[in-house]
Amino acid sequence: MRNRAFVACAVAGVISLAGCGNPAHPPSGDRSTDAGTLVDTPAAKGDADRVTWNVPYGEPTSLDPLKSANYPENEVLSNLCESLMRVNPDYSVTPGLAESASHPTPTTWVYDLRKGVKFWDGKEMTADDVVYSLKRHMDPAEGSFWASSMLTGNIASIEKTGDLQVTVTLKKPDVVINQYMATPLGAITEAAFTRQAGAKFGTPDKGVMCTGPFSLKSWDKGSQITMVRNDSYWDQARKAHAKEFDFRFIVDPATLTNALKTGEIDGSYDVPTDAVDQLSNAANGTLYLGRSMQLVAIIGTGEGPFADPRLRTALLAAVDREAIAKTVFAGTAAPLRSVVPPGSSSYASEVYEKAYDKLRPTTVDIDGAKKLVEEAGRPSGPIVIAYPSERTVYEDILAEVQSAGKKIGLDIRPQGVPSARYGALFSDAEARKGYSGFVTTNYLDVPEPLAFLRRHIDHGSPDNYDNFTDPEITTLLERASAETDDTKRAELTTEVEAKYMAKTPWLPMVAPSTRLFMNSRITGAPASFDYLYYPWAAAVGSAK
Repeated sequence: MRNRAFVACAVAGVISLAGCGNPAHPPSGDRSTDAGTLVDTPAAKGDADRVTWNVPYGEPTSLDPLKSANYPENEVLSNLCESLMRVNPDYSVTPGLAESASHPTPTTWVYDLRKGVKFWDGKEMTADDVVYSLKRHMDPAEGSFWASSMLTGNIASIEKTGDLQVTVTLKKPDVVINQYMATPLGAITEAAFTRQAGAKFGTPDKGVMCTGPFSLKSWDKGSQITMVRNDSYWDQARKAHAKEFDFRFIVDPATLTNALKTGEIDGSYDVPTDAVDQLSNAANGTLYLGRSMQLVAIIGTGEGPFADPRLRTALLAAVDREAIAKTVFAGTAAPLRSVVPPGSSSYASEVYEKAYDKLRPTTVDIDGAKKLVEEAGRPSGPIVIAYPSERTVYEDILAEVQSAGKKIGLDIRPQGVPSARYGALFSDAEARKGYSGFVTTNYLDVPEPLAFLRRHIDHGSPDNYDNFTDPEITTLLERASAETDDTKRAELTTEVEAKYMAKTPWLPMVAPSTRLFMNSRITGAPASFDYLYYPWAAAVGSAK
């Protein structure tokens, strides 16, 4: 969880705001049909003394890669601590701190490291730093959020096999783990600094020691985090344009919208959906709709009447997902057929596109839904669906879901839960008791649909919220995980996707675009959903 083309001078997928006159369509018009395909914004033309950016989901709880598994932490950390691999704005996965990654046997991954990479304190990165950083995730005492039976649980050993070489040996074949080396699972910190900092590593008191294009200058708890440009950065072609980069943590939508319109804040990802029309007409900046790997869905818990897949399927067929995309998301989302948003893979796109088109369509089918309810038997009690009470966007979504339920004889009861307690629904089965489902804005960690599917299907995964199990699907997942041929892996993965979605453990609602706003004085931030694991802030600089 942890949410078009206008006038001639606009780039495809961008809502043009400054210097181009009025948009070709009114702000309240439909933007969902061809929005969300943008990857880049105009490149910076020069350096900027300071950029002030907002993190709309709030302040990070830690900058330790082991504790970074949500929006706030990763949006900041991606510019400080680099990983062995890197997810780029176009979703390609390429070497990062590793100069190359090879796969000599089905159970080994060999990482040859870049020479001359230095931490901010001037010490060179070594294979020992890499081994130490990776092994931290395997230590139960460290409590890594990235530890799981599918990833760290499948690692047999991590060894230094050369002065600048590290070999990861697996218990069974897995091609997915290499892509996860682009996430905090593969992030490298200086071993000596990390050991010395101990439990305070990643906190405002001690900070972190990494290799990224920015170094951590200060963390004023409750106020802001300040990064400064790393002039000794190993990749001079990607050297940061901003001399200083400040992160603020405005979570209130109205306050954030005003701060962007007045120029108090230069930019933000995930701008509020109810601010889209205002920011589309702001005089001082540009709202971009970029490529995303996000989805909004209702997760079934396996509790109560919703445990019957026929009732879940019936409700999904009755919900007007097109209306949700147009109204709740102001046209900045598209109705969704699957838990895997279209365009979220880094390979075999044709295979995924064809398979997606064969899935159950998003058109409303009340008659078909009623038949499924009759077949399953109308439940005597309500179907209670939880949502974070402070976020009205979910309340609006569930209003449509409740209306759809009434049309087919289902009593849907949305129930708000304070955000402070809502996170427990994702980690504690006891907290989910009494709820038939709960709403999520979720995302793929890496552009690999197989990784997302198996995370929620694997019987040992904590993200398998309704204890889903299917031996046939499990066998397909194992075959796909060992398949090195991209096309064959995609074919196996889409077969899993179709079988999984036929049982509707999740009710996919919409796929939101990446909503990015930048003040007209700056440019360069990628408009794609790579900002959690890519050093995106380095590209932000002066627009003039």
